[in-house]
Amino acid sequence: MVQPSSQDRISRHPILTCPEPRLVSFTFNGEVVSGREGEMVSSALFANGFQVFGHHHKDSSPQGMFCANGQCSQCTLIIDGVPLKSCIVPLREGMEVASVEGLPEPGDRPGPSTPPPGTIDVDVLVIGAGPAGLAAAVELGRAEARVLVVDDKDRLGGKLVLQTHKFFGSEEDCYAGTRGIEIAEILAQELETFPTVDVWLETIALAVFADGKVAVRREGHGVSLIEPKCLLSAAGARERSLAFPGNTLPGVYGAGAFQTLVNRDLVRCAERLFVIGGGNVGLIAAYHALQAEMTVVGLAEALPVCSGYKVHADKISRLGVPIYTRHSVVSATGCEKLERVTIAEVDERFRPIEGSEKTFAVDTLLIAVGLDPVNEFHEKATSFGLRSYVAGDAEEIAEASAAMFTGRIRGMEIACDLGLCFEQVPADWAAKAEILKSPGGEVFPYEVPKEREGVFPVLHCTQEIPCNPCMTSCPKDLIRSEGDPILGNPVYIGDCVGCEKCVAICPGLAVTLVDFRKSADRPVVTIPYELGTWTLEVHRELTLTDWEGVILGKGVLLDVRQVPGGRRTNLLRVETDAGIAAAVAGVMIQDPDGLLLPDSCAEETTIADEAVICRCERVTAGEIRGHLRDGVRDLNQLKALTRAGFGACGGKTCKPLIARLIREEGIPPEEITQLTERPLFAETRLGLFAGREGER
Repeated sequence: MVQPSSQDRISRHPILTCPEPRLVSFTFNGEVVSGREGEMVSSALFANGFQVFGHHHKDSSPQGMFCANGQCSQCTLIIDGVPLKSCIVPLREGMEVASVEGLPEPGDRPGPSTPPPGTIDVDVLVIGAGPAGLAAAVELGRAEARVLVVDDKDRLGGKLVLQTHKFFGSEEDCYAGTRGIEIAEILAQELETFPTVDVWLETIALAVFADGKVAVRREGHGVSLIEPKCLLSAAGARERSLAFPGNTLPGVYGAGAFQTLVNRDLVRCAERLFVIGGGNVGLIAAYHALQAEMTVVGLAEALPVCSGYKVHADKISRLGVPIYTRHSVVSATGCEKLERVTIAEVDERFRPIEGSEKTFAVDTLLIAVGLDPVNEFHEKATSFGLRSYVAGDAEEIAEASAAMFTGRIRGMEIACDLGLCFEQVPADWAAKAEILKSPGGEVFPYEVPKEREGVFPVLHCTQEIPCNPCMTSCPKDLIRSEGDPILGNPVYIGDCVGCEKCVAICPGLAVTLVDFRKSADRPVVTIPYELGTWTLEVHRELTLTDWEGVILGKGVLLDVRQVPGGRRTNLLRVETDAGIAAAVAGVMIQDPDGLLLPDSCAEETTIADEAVICRCERVTAGEIRGHLRDGVRDLNQLKALTRAGFGACGGKTCKPLIARLIREEGIPPEEITQLTERPLFAETRLGLFAGREGER
């Protein structure tokens, strides 16, 4: 392999600070390359332009990365002689890294000896330091409970550290209007004030045992056995995979993995990308790509409308991202890595409609088709009769704002369970938690204001979603709720002073301000803008769009500014025609025309049976269908016949896809014998439990 001449790193970003990385040297397949000290090995390779991590032993197919979260085994590399998931191994000076060509050999390089596991007693063990785990730990800290928080990452916050956008919900209850990266810092600082709360980072929860102990593996300390009075599982969620021909090509990976590379590790991992899935994760990932100056060629959603918040879909449409509803992916093609993706319109049963194919030239395809709770710790503890609670995505997939709030509730409930609480959970919190989990409700009719005088905000938010920062930010209380104070649709009641605070704080960038005070013919529109302003020129024309991305006309940029307390949101003041001013909602930055390849480039798609279901063992849908049609109903037997679920990920990736195949075959659930769960939830050398070899 040839070392790239320069690293693919993000050097400027509208929200994130981009310091010069402190680089260390390591080798990849014998070549000396460099990476940022402490970043994950997989991220260092991506920054050097390497996305092919090896070739599978079964069919020599190229292997890359999928989840970047330690949940699958797609990114396995030989690191200092040992096969490891490279997305959870921090880079150090002098590491020897090699691709996996065929079956990896067992590592024969023992690390330093570690002591046999000892037992530590705590009141509460919290698995996961994301929004739910941190919020719960704060409440338990207030109750002076002895708490241990463990997380497999190198910093607190979980998915919060990937979120550059402002959060929805309630300012009072879950920091609505504040960016996820800032909320992570707030919760981490608050946690430090409680002396009874201890945090172990780079610590993997391994197993829950029948005697009430939980095994964890801590970087540099070996295995410890934790004996909590209560267990709280707040381990979050893992990304779902999707079965289609080419789904394992390097360049095809989860939207969360993309956010990890871009927003945590500042790696420029794509030039042209496509997103499959119109939920909030997919819509936000597309927006994050635009913030990092990548071209988003399009987004496909199989449903008639995007399932995520409408304001998320609208804001990427305004920026020039085509959204293809009633479409899904047909195939991904390329030699060693992704080169093209083909989508097609689907019918009411989600089957591709022949002749509707569209093909795009891309180097990255993001899969954002939902999440599955990481709830195995809670389920195992419950089966053993232990006192166990669950919160956040491990309980129910929802927004991070809801995860924080349910974390607070669980923290208070556990404190009371232990006899340590100062107060009971407020009676209205359960109902408020359900509101914050709302996936988005009714879409109301949109009307463009008719005013042609004074100054006034225009609320381009038309869907019932849990969000109220525009209301709580107004110093004159001029934006009110129609109905519930969090879920109700916002309404402007008049007498605006033009402070622009509602424009700056809106998480959905769905508020603009129209000012006719200086000119009745050429009013000024203030537009929120969270992309790089270095590409804009004052006194140059911009292409203006309405709330759903329809081009309205042109406007002249007068200036760019921020308001105090505006959470680093840039405000563009644009002069435009009076006839369109109140309808203006955004600025288009990429031309959606020309992103689609000519029809002659569309290739015949391979049959669905060729789609890979089990990534670890390269088991296809056709193989599994054949055994199901032959009468196999025990998934343990299916595992023995095909090796599906036998790989390093422990069936975490293929299990939902096998379930989907079973549904497609019309097999009743009661006929299926489920897989026997492995005793360990993360692979660990047995010698480590006896203190006879290093952690690796």
